[in-house]
Amino acid sequence: MAERFVSEAIEPLVETCDTTRMSLGEPGLPRQFIWRGRVVEITEVLRAWHDTGPCRHGSDEMYVRKHWYLVATKAAGNMKIYFERQARRGSKGARWWLFSIDDSPARLK
Repeated sequence: MAERFVSEAIEPLVETCDTTRMSLGEPGLPRQFIWRGRVVEITEVLRAWHDTGPCRHGSDEMYVRKHWYLVATKAAGNMKIYFERQARRGSKGARWWLFSIDDSPARLK
C-alpha cells in the first residue's frame, strides 16, 4: 500500500513531549499520541520542516504556520504529522494533526 491521506486530529501525550525543541521556537514533539483511540509511539524523526506564510495584518514579515514531521512509528509505519501554530476554527482547539500514513512493507520497521 502507498502513502494514504488521513487528515485527522491527534492527541499528544503531553508527558512524552520533547521540551528541548521548545527553546528553538518549535512545539514540543510528542513521543506518543492517541489516534483513533490507540496510543501510537514515535520511534524516530526522519525529517522535519515548516511552512511559512505572510503576516495576516499587513506587514512584510513571514511567520511559521505549520511544523511538519515525518516520523517512524512502532506499529503503524511512517506518518506525516504536523503542528498548527494557530488552531483552526471549529476544530475544538486541535493543533496536532496526522496528515498521512505510509505503511508499505518497505517502510515498516
